[in-house]
Amino acid sequence: MKKLILMALIAMMATYSQAQKVGFKIKGSDTVLPLTQKEAEVYMKKNPNTSIMVTGGGSGVGISALQSGTTDIAQSSRSLKMDEKMKLNDAGKAFKETIIAYDALAIIVNPANKVSKLTREQLEGIFTGKITNWKEVGGDDNKIVVYSRETSSGTYDFVKEHVMNKKNYATSALLMPATGAIVQSVSQTKGAIGYVGLAYIEKTVKAIEVSYDKGKTYVAPSIANAKNKTYPITRPLYYYYLTSTEKTISPYVKFILSAEGQKIVLDEGYVPLN
Repeated sequence: MKKLILMALIAMMATYSQAQKVGFKIKGSDTVLPLTQKEAEVYMKKNPNTSIMVTGGGSGVGISALQSGTTDIAQSSRSLKMDEKMKLNDAGKAFKETIIAYDALAIIVNPANKVSKLTREQLEGIFTGKITNWKEVGGDDNKIVVYSRETSSGTYDFVKEHVMNKKNYATSALLMPATGAIVQSVSQTKGAIGYVGLAYIEKTVKAIEVSYDKGKTYVAPSIANAKNKTYPITRPLYYYYLTSTEKTISPYVKFILSAEGQKIVLDEGYVPLN
């Protein structure tokens, strides 16, 4: 009899434990990916009954997954486009937008490249294909090889709008599936140029100073320069989620926005909200 009661208690406890377990998925921006992975790791250690699955693929991929119901949070390095908002609204899916951090977008070249600073106008010329040789911007006589993210990337859209003055990328630009692939390609190609979030900068590439006042002042990408707003290529990083799942997701989002969560933002190479 005691054995039966004990077995029943164990079964009840297991059922209760299952009922208390919380799980959700986060998908999207490769820029936000390392930050989300770390935040989720720390949060799950503090909350063992929570399971968070984090994957990248690009901002557009995450937003599409939110629309189709295959992710709970879309992480994005850009704001929602009008057609994406309309698609969610037409489906009766009310959503929330939360800025979780900021990012300084770095322009990177191969360390062997003697060019260390460029104006926005020069960057526009390079990424649109009007400038094709480094000697045109003070470098060696060497062909420029442009590396970009794929069209599903929020960073692809951000660079097009804020660096290239909404002009199209050069047809010769090599589109890469992930930010890490840009870092690797630029590190291995002498004439290469690309762009990555600040957290992705490694010693194998060189981040250059940029000028948005036609060459009067040049500023290097850094957390300090992003915080004091002197570095011109900065952007917010977003989480998008449906209000119908807010109760489940809210404790995790609040953790990221907390002092502890924002310290992780800084530690991981991103720019905190305050």
